[in-house]
Order: sequence, then structure tokens, then C-alpha cells
Amino acid sequence: MQENSATGLPLITGKVEKPQRVVIYGPEGIGKSTLASAFPAPVFLDTEGGTIHLNITRFPQPEGWEEILGLIAQLGQSEHNFQTLVIDTVDWLERLLIEHICRKAHKDGIEDFGYGKGYTYLAEEFSRFLQSLEPLRNRGMHLVMVAHSTIRKFEQPDAAGAYDRYELKLSKQCAPLLKEWCDLLLFVNYFTKVTETDGRKKAVGGKERRIYTAHCAAFDAKNRHGLDDVLPMEFAAIAHVFPATGQQSAPKAAPVDSGKPATQQQVKNLQTLWKQLGCGQEQMEKLFQWLEAEALKGAENWEDLTMEQAARAISFLSKKASEGGAS
Repeated sequence: MQENSATGLPLITGKVEKPQRVVIYGPEGIGKSTLASAFPAPVFLDTEGGTIHLNITRFPQPEGWEEILGLIAQLGQSEHNFQTLVIDTVDWLERLLIEHICRKAHKDGIEDFGYGKGYTYLAEEFSRFLQSLEPLRNRGMHLVMVAHSTIRKFEQPDAAGAYDRYELKLSKQCAPLLKEWCDLLLFVNYFTKVTETDGRKKAVGGKERRIYTAHCAAFDAKNRHGLDDVLPMEFAAIAHVFPATGQQSAPKAAPVDSGKPATQQQVKNLQTLWKQLGCGQEQMEKLFQWLEAEALKGAENWEDLTMEQAARAISFLSKKASEGGAS
């Protein structure tokens, strides 16, 4: 940031290039995940297990909200060459968040809080989650959220009558937050043309897939790059918006107390990485030798490590995972 000589104010002039925040939503099975897989150097956080047919790099399917936060923290602290994080899908992510909120409060469902308090907690936690992704963006990573669509009745305050439109398949509390957060809200759907013969209307086509980038009565969409309102559903149509980001190095981790035992979060991160890499007991023994953990009497589990050893192990395993597996 440079001080403007005329005003003495810390002003920035001109366009600021930053990684993009993207939401891609549409009906099931149309190819949203395939489109997201074409983004620069992506890594997938697959919340529902729907990407098993794609040849992509992914985290293990998370079983709970704490695991999601742990995986994102690892991605922000590790050295890697990924340039895009894809969360697929955000509506399943919201389900896991609701389960977390209810379990934490010992409630059976979000409605049990009463007077809409549960949904207030949901919106607050979801907003904090979106903010937690900013360190990845500051490192140079694009952020892509994939979501399903649903059809809901919509009534404008200044118009008579109501009509159906496509909406994000999210709660009424989280959907507006996601729309405000993203730089591009892309609606994808099949193009269907309606013809009329002898007073009878008939739909034809329905096989051509398109990306819609501008708002209309039937759906929400937006972009800040002057894209055409309708584009073919292929990454080449929007690729110029997502240049290779030149991934920045991970921030240096804060120093840890070498004598204290590994934290529960460190142990959980290690278990997740170990499962992802598919390593066995022999590799664990080698890793413990490298960490000099054999100096700890009877050390044979992650819980036996110190904070310093666990931090070294997480860094080492994260690098192996980003390279495609263990050696």
C-alpha cells in the first residue's frame, strides 16, 4: 500500500487481482462436479461422496464438522501446489453443521431451540466458516462451492402473485450469506425451448447444458467480470477469470512446547492423514524412528507424541498427501 502524494491517504489505485469465490449450483447429475474439476489444480472436500467417479484429488469424506475444520486448517498450514479448493456440496456441508450445532446443545433437531434461535446459531456458525476460508484465498487459492438447486415458490413484495424459481438448496438463513460471499454465482441447467403448435405448447431439446451468469426471474446468478449472460457449460468459457494463482508458501507455524503431549486436534489430523495415505504399521514404525519417538518409552500411538513431534509429522504427511501418496 502506497501513500497518495496529493492527499496523504493510504489509497490503492487500479484493479486488484485476487483469487475468486465461486458458487456453482443446478439440478443433480448435470455435471457440476465435473465442471469444478476443471478449475486450476483443484483439491476436493467431498461432503457427500458424490465424486467417486471422477479422477480427482480429494480429502477423505469427513464424518463431522470438526473434521471439516481440521482439514481446512491443514490445507492452510501445509506446503502444497493446490490452487483451488472445491467443497462439494455445500448443502451437505450445511447438514453436518446443523448436526454439530444440535449435538453440541443436546438437541434432537434445529427446531428444538425454539423461536428460530437454532437458525440464528446456524447463520452465525456458517458466516464464521466462510470467514475461515479467507486464509486459503490469501495464499492464492480459488474457492469453489458446489450446490444442488431446488424449486421454491417466490413472491416479490412489489408484485401481485407468486411464481416458481430455482433456488440454492440451503436454509433461508445460509443461502443469502453464500450469495453475498461469492464473486460468481453460476446457475447451470439444461436448455429447453418451448414451441407451440395448434395452440399446444411442447418442450424440445433439453440436452444442451448452459451456464447462466446473470439474474433473472427464474433463478439467481451474478458475476463481476462482464461475462455473457449465457455460456456453454464448459470451463473454457470462463477460464480467463481463473488464471493460475502462483500458490504462496504456507505461513510459518507458531512455535510449540516440545515437552507437552500432542493435542487432540493434532491426533485427529494425523489419523485423517494416515487414513488418506493408506499407510500401515511398518510405515508408522519408520515415521516414529524419524521423529525420534523411540526415545519415548513404549511409544507406539499418535497420542504418545509430543506437540513438536506431532507438528513435524503433520507437515511431513500433508506434503506426502499433496504429492499423491506415501512412499
